Amino acid sequence: MTRSMTGYARAQKSTRNGDISLSIKSVNHRGLDLHFHLPPEFDAFENAMRSAIRDAVVRGHLDIRAAFTPRAQQEGALNVPLFRAWLAAFHQAANEVGHSVNPDPNAALRLPGMLTGQAEGGLEEADVIATLRETLAALNEFRAREGTELVGVMRAHNGAIEKRAAELEQLRGEALPLIENRLLERLRELLRGAAPDPQRLMQEAAIIADRSDIGEEIARLKIHAAQLRALLDAGGEIGKKLDFLLQEMNRETNTILSKTSGIGDLGLRITDLALATKADVEKIREQALNLE
Repeated sequence: MTRSMTGYARAQKSTRNGDISLSIKSVNHRGLDLHFHLPPEFDAFENAMRSAIRDAVVRGHLDIRAAFTPRAQQEGALNVPLFRAWLAAFHQAANEVGHSVNPDPNAALRLPGMLTGQAEGGLEEADVIATLRETLAALNEFRAREGTELVGVMRAHNGAIEKRAAELEQLRGEALPLIENRLLERLRELLRGAAPDPQRLMQEAAIIADRSDIGEEIARLKIHAAQLRALLDAGGEIGKKLDFLLQEMNRETNTILSKTSGIGDLGLRITDLALATKADVEKIREQALNLE
């Protein structure tokens, strides 16, 4: 399935030692760019996490964030040494300023680390990787849904290109005599009244007209549009392949535009079709930039 590079997923896992929370945000990138925002407890597992991500994701800029809540903290275990230190400091401060006030235990409980106590155990790699794989599966599901929508948009634009290519092919047959006549007139102007061999003149005009023919460009445009349709049907990792194909399609339309000026209303119609085709190619390219 074709996937977008944009997505977000979050997963939580309860273990015997505590709760693991992990989130991944993905945006476009030319390759796979991993940025970890991890607390110290996860440092030992970063290489294993990188390996698991590479197995699931090919392209994209990923921000990976994680947190771990030890089991003892969940149960509200009091960090007795820290509480005693806080209480002693409170009384000392009260004596120094000459005030007799009672300490507020609720204020102490809000202090970082006051309820950590002694955790039963730390993080385990198997739990971290299991949570990560669950997150990656959800991320790819998100990216696949968006990728399906993008492919639908690209199919519509490519279908329009194929219809225009068929019309261009029809108009091309009508344009050839006009192009040849235009070139014949130019040759006569260049000769300035000279009387060359008429047959030779027609041959030269035909040769130049052939060079101005857009038949090859139309044929290649049709082939590229068919290849694009096949890529979208096949799915998978097609982002980079599409980029090359769309460059070729854009090149063919530019050549068509350069060859068909100066032949009246027919040339204007061909120009309109080529410009509309360029617009659709650009719209497909914008969407293709989001694909893995």
